[in-house]
Amino acid sequence: MRVVSAPGSTTLFLTATLIWGSTWLAIKYQLGAVAPQISVVYRFAAAGALLIVWCLATRRSLRFTARDHGFLALQGAAFFGFNYVALYMAEQYVTSGLVAVLFSTIVFVNPIGMWLVYRTPLTMRMFVAATLGVAGVALLFLPDLAAAQSDNDAGRGIAYGLAGTVLASVGNTTAVRNQRHAIPIFPGTAWAMLYGSIVVAIAASFQEIGWTVDLRPMYAFSFAYLVLAGSIAAFGAYLTLLKKIGAGPSAFIGVATPVVALTLSTFLESYRWTSVPALGVALAVAGNVIALRSFRRKKSP
Repeated sequence: MRVVSAPGSTTLFLTATLIWGSTWLAIKYQLGAVAPQISVVYRFAAAGALLIVWCLATRRSLRFTARDHGFLALQGAAFFGFNYVALYMAEQYVTSGLVAVLFSTIVFVNPIGMWLVYRTPLTMRMFVAATLGVAGVALLFLPDLAAAQSDNDAGRGIAYGLAGTVLASVGNTTAVRNQRHAIPIFPGTAWAMLYGSIVVAIAASFQEIGWTVDLRPMYAFSFAYLVLAGSIAAFGAYLTLLKKIGAGPSAFIGVATPVVALTLSTFLESYRWTSVPALGVALAVAGNVIALRSFRRKKSP
């Protein structure tokens, strides 16, 4: 009987990075006829339902205690719900590049959150890696940052972007708790995604947001990609990586994805590279290398 080995940390890191690097562009096609909150509900309700069906088909248990369901609901609300609403809203006021810069600060927020909740040590190596990573992303999108200074809506977009980052970190911290209590990744993720979609749907109802449907082909194609790749595949890889190496190093996916996004933009949108973004890539890569080397040194043989 052939035994298939589990994917390694590098494979998981690259899978989540490559997929999420392309979802920054896909989200743009979700904006317009459908309110951001409703797009989030559709996306994670569909992803959660598909995972439920997959778990049932493969006979994976979906039964958890009431307490565990409470934490799965918290993970879903923060990680798959309000986090994405905030990021979708941010992209209505500022460029996707600036949102990427703001979200990259999760490399600072995650370790701080882990220290506050679990007293995970904060290291100088991780701080240096985070500084290099965020500085690199900032250089990648330097024109966006300069343009935001004169934009009256920039403040609102930045606030949404930072709020989404903090909420994502809350979701990360809660996911760590759930994994430490032996909740399997995919059954737990299925429930969390459904809870996240329900919470956002309730909030949208209180805000009297209309439930509309966008029948444009680009909305449908981007929706399918965000559900299958951006939600199920990428989050599966990311949460598995989170379990293997922890929230601090895993957060550096937020630094790597903008590099992928700009690389794709080079081919799809004729993005032109200069020395400044090239330096940004170098700094972002350096930050990732330092962070992941730090993990490997701590890993027991």
